[in-house]
Amino acid sequence: QVQLVESGGGLVQAGGSLRLSCAASGRTFSRYIMGWFRQAPGKEREFVAAISWSAGSTYYADSVKGRFTISRDNAKNTVYLQMNSLKPEDTAVYYCNADLRRLGSTWYYGDYWGQGTQVTVSS
Repeated sequence: QVQLVESGGGLVQAGGSLRLSCAASGRTFSRYIMGWFRQAPGKEREFVAAISWSAGSTYYADSVKGRFTISRDNAKNTVYLQMNSLKPEDTAVYYCNADLRRLGSTWYYGDYWGQGTQVTVSS
């Protein structure tokens, strides 16, 4: 079992930056692929980024590649999402997720979710 708590969301102007954090409880955190999804109003939840258990591999949606960076600190049971050059279309609730799976080029969410944190980017 893993419990996830996100923080770091807020309101920022276009071009600005935010850093999201996801603190996990449970001794098995380091075994999981961790990631972030987001959901904008009226849209489906979509994959944003993922990171392997060793942090040796990272994966990004095309829409955020080059602007967002995912990282993790297994000693602190925490995963981060550094978001730079934010755009209004990045506005969404961002969710931390544990135990993602990938099939081909598609990422599927795992069973463990945080409560979400709102990111709003004004133009």
